[in-house]
Amino acid sequence: MRGNGQTMVRTGRRGPANSAPRLDARPKVTGEARYAADIAVENPAYAVLVTSAVASGRISKLKLDAALSVPGVLDILSYQDAKTVKRLRSIGNADSDIRPLSSSRIWHDGQIIAVVVAETFEAARESAYRVDVDYKARTPSATFGSARTKTEAGDNENPHVGRAAAALKASQVTIDVEYETAAQHHNPMELFSTTCAWDGNKLTIYEPSQFVNGLRRGVGEQLRIKYANIRVVSKFVGGGFGSKGSITARTALIALVARRLKRPVKLVATRDQGFTIGSYRAETRHRIRLGAGRDGKLKALVHEGWELTSRPDSYFHGGTQTTCRMYAVPNVKSKVFVVHADRGTPGYMRAPSEFPYVYALETALDELAVKLRMDPVELRRINDTKSDPITKLPYTSRSLMQCFDEAANAFGWHRYDPSSGTMRKGEWLIGWGCAAAIYPTYMSPSAARVTLTRAGDIRVDIAAHELGTGAMTVIAQTAAEHLCRDIGRVQVELGDSSLPPGPMAASSATTASACSVVMKACEAIRQRLSSADEAATLAEKFKQLRVDHIEEYAEWIPPGLVPADVHRDLHAGDISFDGGVTPDRLMFAFGAEFVEVRVNALTREIRVPRIVGAFAAGHIVNERTARSQLMGGMIWGVSSALHEQTEIDRKRARYVNDNLADYLIPVSADIEKVEVILVPEHDLAVNPAGVKGLGELGNVGTAAAISNAVRHATGKRVRRLPIRIEHLL
Repeated sequence: MRGNGQTMVRTGRRGPANSAPRLDARPKVTGEARYAADIAVENPAYAVLVTSAVASGRISKLKLDAALSVPGVLDILSYQDAKTVKRLRSIGNADSDIRPLSSSRIWHDGQIIAVVVAETFEAARESAYRVDVDYKARTPSATFGSARTKTEAGDNENPHVGRAAAALKASQVTIDVEYETAAQHHNPMELFSTTCAWDGNKLTIYEPSQFVNGLRRGVGEQLRIKYANIRVVSKFVGGGFGSKGSITARTALIALVARRLKRPVKLVATRDQGFTIGSYRAETRHRIRLGAGRDGKLKALVHEGWELTSRPDSYFHGGTQTTCRMYAVPNVKSKVFVVHADRGTPGYMRAPSEFPYVYALETALDELAVKLRMDPVELRRINDTKSDPITKLPYTSRSLMQCFDEAANAFGWHRYDPSSGTMRKGEWLIGWGCAAAIYPTYMSPSAARVTLTRAGDIRVDIAAHELGTGAMTVIAQTAAEHLCRDIGRVQVELGDSSLPPGPMAASSATTASACSVVMKACEAIRQRLSSADEAATLAEKFKQLRVDHIEEYAEWIPPGLVPADVHRDLHAGDISFDGGVTPDRLMFAFGAEFVEVRVNALTREIRVPRIVGAFAAGHIVNERTARSQLMGGMIWGVSSALHEQTEIDRKRARYVNDNLADYLIPVSADIEKVEVILVPEHDLAVNPAGVKGLGELGNVGTAAAISNAVRHATGKRVRRLPIRIEHLL
């Protein structure tokens, strides 16, 4: 039966982890939770963006008379407001040099070219439709293969060791294959929004953000105002996946309009505008060459990658730093190239480096296994390693093959028949595939304030973020556990730049970072309580200490970072990440994913009736939220493999499916049985909490596993994502 939504979770031999229900669940399902656009401000004006209809060129004339004639229109900000707009510094989306309204230049389709503000949203929208624009357009470069794109080498570390070219030539078995992944957009349920309100020279911003202190700093630099005069509030975020981690141009523009009007201004962008005013995952290309002996032992790996970016920027990710370290290969060479086109600057999207690059490597490994006539699990076992082939540094822990063993056992992999097209049920061809998942363990400096009252209530203040991942719950669990209280006695305040600076909600670093600093603050409270009579009750200890509450502020800095520099940057809204590959060790979480696909022999329709994923990510603070994250990641993997692609008009460099009707994502009927296995792993070398990030781990291997299963079912290898019916006809 399709769409039955079965999910299972196992926890290995250690028994279940703490599975406290989400603290934010009730306010969200009852509507009590307030998102950024829900916050009421006094006497707001309403903004609507006007965006470009061409992808390259200039505005030759901007005619505003009809727009200004709409009753209720208060202001229209455009590049013609040179004195107001040109002072904005170049701090745009994810290091972008594109500054909307700074000139008549058009860098990409959907670029902001004006901001209309009116007494009502309806008036602002009507006025925006009446803005008349004449363009001097140029023929744009849309994507790979378009005219006038420019390719250059990416400025990053390209892992290499040994003599890969010579080792390839000497290898008994080689493959040389190319892969493609499509452009994708985040499309969180919550639309992009910004509300700005001034009180004298002090600015308050209500905006969904994955890093309130970074947004505070960036807007301060853009507007050239003091960091201390800005407050950013983002209590709840309705999904982000990276799209709300960057500083975009819209925030400073709305702040400028609000200052000009001397009243609050509220903007909620439309769904289609979200495709062009924010970031996205750019399309990539890969060429992978593998050399091995007939025993399957890898001799050489060459991984080259190409990533699309905007015309003025060189932004890219470069995931070869992960793929070149996954297996024991003595000879490695890698290179990443950036391809400039007339598109917006890409940015972070869940597992930004690992998803496309690991997809290419794990699919190539399956191709090698087929050529060797070897079980793909056995091929990975033969090439497993406990140290980095590039630097020879050890992993703090690496449970990859434990994950493969547990997932394979649950999946029933022992029944795998390597011959293509031999497994069938009626008119459905059945295919099995597997792939590894990997994600670096990142941590960020963080601060927190924990308060314990005489009554036994706990309050935790930290400017971390609740994106729907369960951050509020795991932070509360940590405080409750270390102060020996029930989680129901804990109140957690997040998402406000006036709180102690917490981690950016990125790189799966929140749990490790926030829990480590909360543990440190709780330990300080325990130390203060220890000076009282050990046998006394909590209330008696407070009485002996002559206080009504104990408050402790703590800062936690990952090993390897300079404390003085980090303290300064932490309180200035800057951020440093530590982890992955460090000077003395490697810190990664691992997983193994197995999928079954069914391909209709007549129509070539593809279905995924079951997925099994086993993951080792250190200490699991909350099994319930961990399972949800990993299950959601695998579902996203199905989406990336079979559904999700931002369609691009190659002639005009415009997005065609910029809505949720045409942008394909899985629905309930597409997802049947998803099983999550949590493999026990103890690793206190990563951080005091023993936590490895898992929010992005789950979607790294799924697409490759599905691709490999489609080949097993049909005998046809598709080397581009997403795999569509037309690719199998």
